[in-house]
Amino acid sequence: MPWTNVRENVRLPLNLSHLPVKEAEARVSEALESVGLAEFAKSYPRELSGGMKMRVSLARALVTDPDILLMDEPFAALDEITRFKLNNDLLAVWHALRRTVIFVTHSVFESVYLSQRIVVMTPRPGRVFAEIAIDAPYPRDERFRTSAEYAGFCRQVAEELGKAMATGGAS
Repeated sequence: MPWTNVRENVRLPLNLSHLPVKEAEARVSEALESVGLAEFAKSYPRELSGGMKMRVSLARALVTDPDILLMDEPFAALDEITRFKLNNDLLAVWHALRRTVIFVTHSVFESVYLSQRIVVMTPRPGRVFAEIAIDAPYPRDERFRTSAEYAGFCRQVAEELGKAMATGGAS
């Protein structure tokens, strides 16, 4: 919401659920801290970078303390440098909070970097074509992103994606 600051944007779902103000304040502060935006709580969206706006969205989702976090191509519109940074931030939040995250992306590279498990879907109608376990250890960093192991996983996912696309959705 461009007319209100970061803190109020993150608090929105708590306001809608009529959570008591004191509890809401504590949860908003915790969510902002978890995504590294505590010092920007009084800033407005127009004052934030694209990556910071995405972190506000993440904080708004986390403030409700969900068991599962659904993310549908959240970083698609960002430049590669910001996307890499947010991938690292997301892994840090995931590691700290230990929530299940379902992350939809069309990037083979991003899927391998972030995931423990990748589900490759066919085109229309979308059906599960393959499931690939990424058993590389965490924490993951730039060494992993440039490793032969990472390249091998990327190749495997790309091959499965190519096969899924070739099926044209036939099962």
